Amino acid sequence: MEKKNVSSITTIHLLGLQTPHCIEFFIFFLLLFIYCVTICGNLLIITLVSYSKSLYSPMYFFLSQLSLSDILLISDILPHTLQSVLIKEIVLSYSSCITQFYFFALSETLECLLLTVMCYDRYLAICKPLHYNLIMNFQVCWVMIMICWILSLLIVLIHILMISELKFCHSDIVDHFFCDIDPIIQLSCSDTTNLELELTSLSVLLAVMPLCVIIVSYVYIIVTILKIPSITGRQKVFSTCSSHLTVVSIFYGTLLCVYLVPSKGQSGKITKFLSLLYTVVTPLLNPIIYSLRNKDLKQAVVKTIPSICT
Repeated sequence: MEKKNVSSITTIHLLGLQTPHCIEFFIFFLLLFIYCVTICGNLLIITLVSYSKSLYSPMYFFLSQLSLSDILLISDILPHTLQSVLIKEIVLSYSSCITQFYFFALSETLECLLLTVMCYDRYLAICKPLHYNLIMNFQVCWVMIMICWILSLLIVLIHILMISELKFCHSDIVDHFFCDIDPIIQLSCSDTTNLELELTSLSVLLAVMPLCVIIVSYVYIIVTILKIPSITGRQKVFSTCSSHLTVVSIFYGTLLCVYLVPSKGQSGKITKFLSLLYTVVTPLLNPIIYSLRNKDLKQAVVKTIPSICT
């Protein structure tokens, strides 16, 4: 049998979520509702941060970038997922599949780095308050954001270049609702040992190390908070980072379950469910979590939206 190379592959068949026929319309409209709410919620945060002077701070600037990353992620994944709920199988060109994976990996890598930068901001604000304004000026914030974007773009490009070296001779059917790295590798008949080792190294660099930085930072933050004598003071300080801690827990919790737990140890349905959590649910929850307990954002909505509409 003649082996196909990358250029000979023209289509990838995504099996999608494979929902039962009796609930497919419910799942479709639920996902469509989530998509609309997610886009509106994250656009609202970006608009508020751009127009409201009360949100002119590094914390909200980083939050707007996180919202941009969430819009990129859900817009890359959910349209094809919605289509697969009704059609049951999506046929993508190979280039479209790789493009989808590129933007998915870009947004996930960017979110890892942004959550780390946001944690560093909270660390300085709580543990080094006297140096905060000096260190976290907007020039530094822009430099940090540019580094996050450039690193994400380049690292994911390395992923794509490594995948392009693979030869494919297996079935072109992918039992997933989007083009992820593991299903793509499983289609290859090449020796993927070196590729998987390189991907693991990059994952440690851009996911595990940022998580370690976040954990260490929160150890210092918690120790600093416990030194505050009054309970009210502790609660007030902790409330400034509780939203970020919640988002980090949800994001990394689902991410680690999918990519660190061996795929042989979990069924395809479990993998799809966990993937839905960090590709669809997390972008929905991020603006909600940051808005519910944030008085500044609530006040900005009351002041900014009417002025924009008029």
